[in-house]
Amino acid sequence: MHYPIQIGRISVTFLQSRHETGGAFDLFELIVPPNFYLSVPHLHRDYDETILGLNGIATWTINGEEIQVKPGQLLTIPRGTVHSQNNLHNDTARMMCLLTPGLLGPEYFRELAATLNTDGPPDIASIGNIMVRYGVIPISAER
Repeated sequence: MHYPIQIGRISVTFLQSRHETGGAFDLFELIVPPNFYLSVPHLHRDYDETILGLNGIATWTINGEEIQVKPGQLLTIPRGTVHSQNNLHNDTARMMCLLTPGLLGPEYFRELAATLNTDGPPDIASIGNIMVRYGVIPISAER
C-alpha cells in the first residue's frame, strides 16, 4: 500500500512503483495546488514520462514551448527532453504520471520531501544532488 508523499503543498501517491513492476514502470498520481511553480527545467536521462490530465489544467514547458494538459489529454515526454511543469491556474491540477522504465520509485520523492519539508530556505545543492542521483538532470547542471 502506498501513501501520499507530501512535498510542501504537492502530493505524490504511487499506484505501482518499480518495486512491484520489476522495474517496468512507475505510476503515480501528482496533485499540484493552484498557482504553483513545481519544477525547474530538467530532463530525465534514462526514462520516458507520460502524463494523463485528470482535473484542472497543468502547464508543461517542453523544449521552450508551453503545452496545456487538460483532463483526458495525454502528453508524452521522451527521455532527454527538457521540460518543466507548473499550475498557472486557480484550480488544483491532478494528473497521472507514468515513467518507463521504472527507475525513480517513491524514494526520490521521499528524499525531496525530507530536504524540502523543513524550516528555513531550501538547500539547493542537496536538492540538485538528489535529482542527479535519480537521473533527473537540472538544466543548470547539464550546461
